[in-house]
Amino acid sequence: MKKYRSVFLIDDDEIHNFLCESVIKSQQFAQKVNSYLWAEEALGALSNFVKNSPQDFPEIIFLDINMPGMDGWEFIEEYKKLPVELTQKCLLFVLSSAVDKNDITHARNLSEVNDFFSKPLTSDILQIISEQYATS
Repeated sequence: MKKYRSVFLIDDDEIHNFLCESVIKSQQFAQKVNSYLWAEEALGALSNFVKNSPQDFPEIIFLDINMPGMDGWEFIEEYKKLPVELTQKCLLFVLSSAVDKNDITHARNLSEVNDFFSKPLTSDILQIISEQYATS
């Protein structure tokens, strides 16, 4: 399985973030995992990387859709404004418990979103990402 340098988890559920981190670490999927309960906070961190250390921009983002404050759709709209030379190197996956087919279709139709996965994050999902999206 490919090992990534940095992964962002953006989900308002602290327990879900903890479980995702555990799966990522147990599979040695990433060297570093940053969890955010608020999309605004994650966006701030991404903006900080753009300004101060673009080399630290994450390689993967797992994003929930239904969150208080800025939701996942709003996050994606702001994410689009970040430099394309950084975002095109980052894989953005929606990881949600949403079962609304319109949400799934909408996510998969956005060019910024690589795929939609249903919670919880599993080692099988990490394997799919590693096999289908890894660039050497």
